[in-house]
Amino acid sequence: MNAFEIRGGKPLKGEITPQGAKNEALQILSAVLLTEEKITISNIPDIKDVNKLIELLGDLGVEVNRLSKDTYEFKAANINLEFFQSQTFKAKGGSLRGSIMIVGPLLARFGKAAIPKPGGDKIGRRRLDTHFLGFEKLGAKFNYNAETGFFNVDATQLKGTFILLDEASVTGTANIVMAAVLAKGTTTIYNAACEPYLQQLCKMLNRMGAKISGIGSNLLTIEGVDSLGGTEHRLLPDMIEIGSFIGLAAMTESEITIKDVCYNELGMIPDVFKRLGIKLELRGDDIYIPAQKSYEIDTFIDGSILTVADAPWPGFTPDLLSIVLVVATQAKGSVLIHQKMFESRLFFVDKLIDMGAQIILCDPHRATIIGLDKKYQLKGIEMTSPDIRAGVSLLIAALSASGRSIIHNIEQIERGYQDIDTRLKALGADIRRL
Repeated sequence: MNAFEIRGGKPLKGEITPQGAKNEALQILSAVLLTEEKITISNIPDIKDVNKLIELLGDLGVEVNRLSKDTYEFKAANINLEFFQSQTFKAKGGSLRGSIMIVGPLLARFGKAAIPKPGGDKIGRRRLDTHFLGFEKLGAKFNYNAETGFFNVDATQLKGTFILLDEASVTGTANIVMAAVLAKGTTTIYNAACEPYLQQLCKMLNRMGAKISGIGSNLLTIEGVDSLGGTEHRLLPDMIEIGSFIGLAAMTESEITIKDVCYNELGMIPDVFKRLGIKLELRGDDIYIPAQKSYEIDTFIDGSILTVADAPWPGFTPDLLSIVLVVATQAKGSVLIHQKMFESRLFFVDKLIDMGAQIILCDPHRATIIGLDKKYQLKGIEMTSPDIRAGVSLLIAALSASGRSIIHNIEQIERGYQDIDTRLKALGADIRRL
């Protein structure tokens, strides 16, 4: 098992470019299964979860051609449907939660699919009911085989219908949209997710010949078509990386420019960091963060303690709550972090407390952070990354801390962040792989 050794307390400086969006990539890559024609995708992040899905597509029979470091060409003309029942597919699909995203396209195009019980982050229950209930509304029939661990799905005749989602799931909405684009008749999805990544998927599908309206809202209307064609698509920069780098700059008193951020797609992310007292400046489509000796958390208008909570888009993304929490430990003031959408994502705060942070873990969903105002520097410790987002938060804490830190289980971090140690070294970070 690999680890990072970090010697913190050094201000960083320079420019850093965010990778392509991981969460968008998993949807867009799955959509190549909807057509026999060629699809070219650029700005693909070179990270484990994305590479696993590309490998899985190749195993299914998709022709994969890497044109450059971040650009691939896909052609799904000859799909091997027998591969779905193989032990290889079970092993690869079961280790990647994003593998659930191939079900919608397969049902739409071939009328059947199989999927092993997916894996992924250990951040509490992340149910798949939204996906399955949506498919069932379209006419699919599910059968779970407890002995093999496979969900077998039959959808020989998908028909458009009205679907009211039980939750505004991004992956659930994307999967149902991909199934509905080739279904007979019109599908209406209410309480649909409207994240930028979902908007990107819908725009790409429309370029392929789909008829989707209501993009950007929570009410999508899809008129089924007979077939889809090829297209070209470029992924957005990863908003989670952008937020992580903003937090990194503040914690380490660094002057950093984040390049090509597609600012208009970031929603309230910049404003939440501004409420923590972090100065941001938009230069063209770059975010410039000056070196700050101190930053002060805002309060509500009546003077009460600020609460930062996650919510479906256009609310604040849950993937950045751990970054906000870490940044708050060195701010002036206090903040309540309320993680509503997932369980267990706050269970890394014990490491921050060991580093000297003042945090009260109220319950599995809430933590109160009393900022140290950088009067007391965090101290380096040895720790283990529990998941992708917590791992990067601990990495940021270690880069700001005095002394030496060791972070184990960095495979979790590398599932979501491309060449993170190399890119941090370019900013002047003292980080090395053990």
